[in-house]
Amino acid sequence: MKIDPDNKADLSAQIAKAIRDAIVSGDMIVDQRLPSEAELADQFAVSRSTVREALKRLAAQSLIRTQRGAFGGAFVNRLSYEEAYGDQITTATLLLSMNAISFDVACEARYALERACTTLSAERRTADILATMRAEIHRQGQPGLSDESFCASDVAFHRALVDGAGNPVLSYQLAGAVEAMQPLMNMITFTARSREAIVGLHTRIADALEAHAPEAAQEALHELEAYTLHLGQDVMAARNKDRAAG
Repeated sequence: MKIDPDNKADLSAQIAKAIRDAIVSGDMIVDQRLPSEAELADQFAVSRSTVREALKRLAAQSLIRTQRGAFGGAFVNRLSYEEAYGDQITTATLLLSMNAISFDVACEARYALERACTTLSAERRTADILATMRAEIHRQGQPGLSDESFCASDVAFHRALVDGAGNPVLSYQLAGAVEAMQPLMNMITFTARSREAIVGLHTRIADALEAHAPEAAQEALHELEAYTLHLGQDVMAARNKDRAAG
């Protein structure tokens, strides 16, 4: 593992990348102990504080873990699906909350990814998946349901649609879209949307999946995307108008 001391990039970032590349390439394997801070400082010709910062970066990415004691140190982490899934959600949430992604872009990405699951869901959905979707539709139609609870149910419905594809890689890839993008999109549109319209479209999607009819499910999902995008654009336009008037 090497770094370029003449590179203007942060030395700790270079060290973190060098170690990350070694992990990804398999040169460093799961549960392998990293050299000590002193050894890494000598290897990269940097201070121990620089090494320490690099290790913090790697730990934040869940690539390494540290443990104390006589047999302690830093070790290559054994990532779990649950941890990786959570990291996806956290990253997507941060990007959206910092306005790094526009509403239109998030909407386009979310529905494009969901459409990738719809055909598989129509083929593979289980009775449990359908029961989950029906339960959420029923919940969404309850009088007096709070906006927060409706949004949570909306997320649960679309999570079931994605998980119905029976592909954990797709579920992982859509973690940010469904569990992060969708709640933040709901925060923008909830004051303007019609619950009745959304329940109607959700019902059409569930009916199509139950009938193994991917084209009908895709059509309903496309209408939901157009409706969501239209709402978002209207809300954002009204906000901009209010700001200009103020």
